[in-house]
Amino acid sequence: MQVLQMKPVEQVVLDQDRLSALYSELGAAGAEDVVCRAMEELAQRLARCDTLYHQSDWSSLRKNTRSLIAIADQVGMFTLSKVAADVTACIDRNDHVALAATLSRLIRTGERSLTAVWDMHDIPI
Repeated sequence: MQVLQMKPVEQVVLDQDRLSALYSELGAAGAEDVVCRAMEELAQRLARCDTLYHQSDWSSLRKNTRSLIAIADQVGMFTLSKVAADVTACIDRNDHVALAATLSRLIRTGERSLTAVWDMHDIPI
């Protein structure tokens, strides 16, 4: 018997217009500060999602995930924002099977989104 191991890779979309607007509004130093803080917050909240899920703390997980949406939207991580909204919908439906799958996707998408921001060559961070 052969076992196939699947390793999903999430495609992420960064809204470069949103990032450019931040740089226009806040200047380079201000925008870099906002983006760096957002990335730190996102990384912490993604880790917290996993902890809260394993504690079955659905209320706190929902609150944490909702805050991810706001932060992701602020810096143009709309794919991450959409997946976080999907996680919230799974919590609201009390669908734990879908929640497990969607939360895994959220963490993969979050990691890829954070990496994508750091890898951008045309916007200094």
